[in-house]
Amino acid sequence: MLGAVRERSPRGPTRYAVSRANSIKSTFELVMPKEIENIVLEMTNKEGRRVYGDNWNNKDQTDLQGYLGLLILAGVYRSSKEATSSLWHTHSGRAIFRATMPLKTFHIISRVIRFDDRSTRPARRARDKLAAIRQVWDKWVCLLPLMFTPGTDVTVDERLVPFRGRCGFKQYMPNKPGKYGLKIWVACDAQTSYAWNMQIYTGKPADGQPEKNQGQRVVLEVTEGLRGHTITCDNFFTSYTLGQELLRRKLAMVGTVRKNKPELPPALLATRERAKFSSQFVFTDTHVLVSYCPKKRKNVLLMSTLHRDTAVSTAEDKKPQIILDYNRNKGGVDNLDKVTSVYSCKRMTARWPLTVFYNMLDVSAYNAFVLWREIDPSWNQGKCHRRRLFLEELGRDLVAPLIRRRQALPRTPDSATLVMEIQQDASTPAAAPPHPSLKRKRCRFCATDNKSSIRLAPCAAATTVNVLMGKC
Repeated sequence: MLGAVRERSPRGPTRYAVSRANSIKSTFELVMPKEIENIVLEMTNKEGRRVYGDNWNNKDQTDLQGYLGLLILAGVYRSSKEATSSLWHTHSGRAIFRATMPLKTFHIISRVIRFDDRSTRPARRARDKLAAIRQVWDKWVCLLPLMFTPGTDVTVDERLVPFRGRCGFKQYMPNKPGKYGLKIWVACDAQTSYAWNMQIYTGKPADGQPEKNQGQRVVLEVTEGLRGHTITCDNFFTSYTLGQELLRRKLAMVGTVRKNKPELPPALLATRERAKFSSQFVFTDTHVLVSYCPKKRKNVLLMSTLHRDTAVSTAEDKKPQIILDYNRNKGGVDNLDKVTSVYSCKRMTARWPLTVFYNMLDVSAYNAFVLWREIDPSWNQGKCHRRRLFLEELGRDLVAPLIRRRQALPRTPDSATLVMEIQQDASTPAAAPPHPSLKRKRCRFCATDNKSSIRLAPCAAATTVNVLMGKC
């Protein structure tokens, strides 16, 4: 059975992604496609007409991409907690913000951006707490597994997107930096932290009864479609029955175990007579349990359906191989939290659907970076902060079309200069690529003794063509 578990596709971008990702912008559009943008545009224009009436000018895809590009650039400059007006400040702001759109326009779009029909929301919200962004969220989540195949190890864990406004399913998690926010279950590749599947926790069911075996349900749902992988999870999810269900799907499991699980034998829980760095193993036909004592009178319990021996490390602490594998793969989701928070595009808002959308942008930008890095490994190879360079180029690519069609120049000289440069580059025909530098050599096909590095059509078969004064 374990041999069947290891049968899987190689890690990396799918053929679908490789065939369509030919630039940084096109890679981003794979995970944030025009289909989703069209929904946002339709609902935003509808809300704009409701709020501003005849004064509202319908926004198009160029406007929306310019808005998203500014959000991403604001994240590049780590200004998520900075006042938006300071980004447009005459002296201390960034020229590209004023060059793209006025601050008033940015505020207006932020005010009316919507993801569903406001008029039909009450009926949908009665049966779905995520009604305000359900359509956009589901379409976006369905795209994530189509672009990337995870490696052998997949991490399942929870994230907390910080939010302190009004929300019917806001969670309090004191062990998280934000403490209050929206809980999201995530399955991601343990090596690259590519977000492969996500699910928002919307609280208790409609009947108000606590859900049983919630951890098992979450793991089975977010890993649906995987085969031949090893699922690493913490003690909230790990159980004997979960391991059995995953084996039926040709998936292995490695995870920590809570000490109150009824399937644990009493011998593994006793620590009074245990020596430091000692390990005890219990085997069944499909599972292995290990109790490891990192210090006296304290033990750590792990369960695995992948390992079938009592291997321990040769280091002084003598950690079992199960623990070493768990420690290597447990941080996939935590790393996703870290990388998306460093260059986050989120802005201050009291609307939880907008908070979810900001998080979608952060994850989409990171997933696009993982895809592009795998497709073009030589891109900026050896440079520090490759992700920052990726996000900066992505943001500039998104705002460039809006800058090109701008009619009036901004008042600040730097922004006006930037607008004129981008518009001039757009009007200038693309120059022919420079001819590669070739060493001067004598032509093998001609009788002359002249040397040159210019290649001519009559001598195209030569490695290097020799020409002088029009003679070959």
